[in-house]
Amino acid sequence: MTHRHEKIDLAELARQAMLERGLEPDFPPDALRQVEALTGPAQPDGGAIADLRDLAWASIDNDDSRDLDQLTVAEECADGSVRVRVAIADVDALVKRGCPVDRHAATNTTSIYTAARIFPMLPERLSTDLTSLNEREDRLAVVISYRVDPEGRVDQGDIQRAWVHSKAKLAYSSVGAWLQDEGPAPEAMTAAKGVPEQMRLQDRVAQALRENRHEHGALELQTIETKAVMSDGAVVDLHEEEKNRAHELIEDLMVAANGVVARFLESKGLPTFRRVVRSPERWDKIEALAAQYGERLPREPDNRALHGFLRRRRRADPLRFPDLSLTVIKLLGAGEYAVQTPGADPLGHFGLAVRDYSHSTAPNRRYPDVITQRLLKAALDGGAPPYRIDELEALAQHCTEQEDAAKKVERQVRKSAAAMLLSGREGETFQALVTGASPKGTWVRILKPPVEGRVVHGEAGLDVGDRCTVRLVETDILRGFIDFARV
Repeated sequence: MTHRHEKIDLAELARQAMLERGLEPDFPPDALRQVEALTGPAQPDGGAIADLRDLAWASIDNDDSRDLDQLTVAEECADGSVRVRVAIADVDALVKRGCPVDRHAATNTTSIYTAARIFPMLPERLSTDLTSLNEREDRLAVVISYRVDPEGRVDQGDIQRAWVHSKAKLAYSSVGAWLQDEGPAPEAMTAAKGVPEQMRLQDRVAQALRENRHEHGALELQTIETKAVMSDGAVVDLHEEEKNRAHELIEDLMVAANGVVARFLESKGLPTFRRVVRSPERWDKIEALAAQYGERLPREPDNRALHGFLRRRRRADPLRFPDLSLTVIKLLGAGEYAVQTPGADPLGHFGLAVRDYSHSTAPNRRYPDVITQRLLKAALDGGAPPYRIDELEALAQHCTEQEDAAKKVERQVRKSAAAMLLSGREGETFQALVTGASPKGTWVRILKPPVEGRVVHGEAGLDVGDRCTVRLVETDILRGFIDFARV
């Protein structure tokens, strides 16, 4: 068998994949003209605007991120609790409903991240400049505040509009290493007065929040995330990205903030645009999966029981845990957007084990967050909701569908990038784990680099979890196919 040597442009492949799935890779001319006409960041347009610029705000994101959606700050209270504030970029201040930029954002509903090219939801002059909470810049923001007690319980949530000023732009990798005593304090952090103390305090609060959610059954899942390293249009390496304490810090503070937003809107009598993961309909399959490991789960969906099972498996077999996690994620079913009217029973988020959850903390990258921001502003102004219920329901279905399409594009390009990396290495052998075995085919994940492919020869007798040696026999970059033979 021979591999495909044809020259493949991954960026163009990604663009075509978007078009095939109803996504728009290019900004329309009227949207670009709108952005060109902007003279600077948003200014107040009426209503109360607090001045919180003196606080020790900082952002934590990926090393190469420039579309900064949130800043965080915290302060200890006399009763032992901690007041957390999360500042969210005020995208709506410059992107009004129905304008050309908004129409494009409402079509794609999300930024699409591929190995060769990022397709941002908003033009870069907005997302990386005028609506980004950049370091040492004054910006308008929607600020979510809440109090966390020593047991990780959240109360006293509130929302306000405010001026903010970021004191430091930080990265997950360096902050995480510092928090885990595995590296020095980042220079950008030590240069900003009060920020190192902030990170320690926020980390402590985040761990309390996380422990509280785990007690309620929040699932601890781990999947393998890789990032392609490109050079001259070719993939030269795949880096496995691992979560650290800094990732968890931001994740936990944002989960709490999104809960505050949902409850705030409900208290004001407005509908909420929720992110939900329903109680799994395929629970029997999850039961059967646990039984393969000698464990018994309840007959009815129970996230506490599933949390315990996953925690035990992670300790027992960390090498295979990512594959088990991926199986559980598929059986749980995809998340979706849904509209909740005031007074209705919440659908909740099964995986996070929370009753109230919205998406509100990334409006530069996700359109549902822009929708929620507009609802929040209406609540703060005491005005009518900016959307009718039927409009919100149509948007919820559309955002769910477009998010699914975006994920398929990202997955397709990720597979092609993996095939490009291995192209030319036919005949080499690799250590692998079996990740799938059914009448439809047998799949393995090689350990270095972390790439998945299909076993097309010698697959008989292989089962999920088995370790084996495989030989690469063929790659197809265009289709993202990687074929192995068992040695």
